Amino acid sequence: MEKNNVIIWIGAVAAVIILGSIFFLFQNKQTVNLVTTENNSQTGAEPESVQDTSDQTGIGAAPISYANALVKYADRRIQLDSACQATPNNVTYKDNTGIMIDNRSPKARTVKIGTTFTIKPYGFKIFVLPDIYLKSKTILVDCDQLQNVATVLIQE
Repeated sequence: MEKNNVIIWIGAVAAVIILGSIFFLFQNKQTVNLVTTENNSQTGAEPESVQDTSDQTGIGAAPISYANALVKYADRRIQLDSACQATPNNVTYKDNTGIMIDNRSPKARTVKIGTTFTIKPYGFKIFVLPDIYLKSKTILVDCDQLQNVATVLIQE
């Protein structure tokens, strides 16, 4: 009987050691990931973002990741830099076209494209060019206090 008790105790101690090791490794892995994330922000690497759907303008679709948006809107993207300058700054799109307004700044930006909305730091919004602007056919884009940082010509 005593031999069976010793075997049970050895097994219990071994199980505790194994579970403790797994817990330690899991906690250590999370710490490494946090350090890596902090290092990316310190070196200027941009964090991954998803579409900012707060006060959504023009489109009711589900959020899309930044990587997927870059692919989907590759030829329909207006990028705002840290000085609120737009690239490209003169574009032509068809009416009812979804375009990506891409804030590559660490600051939130207030953007006006017919309507006014805010884009979070390193965030983006998908904006559908409504055909109500067809009367003028030209939309001027403002970023924060800067006016006319981009011109969007609407085609029918």
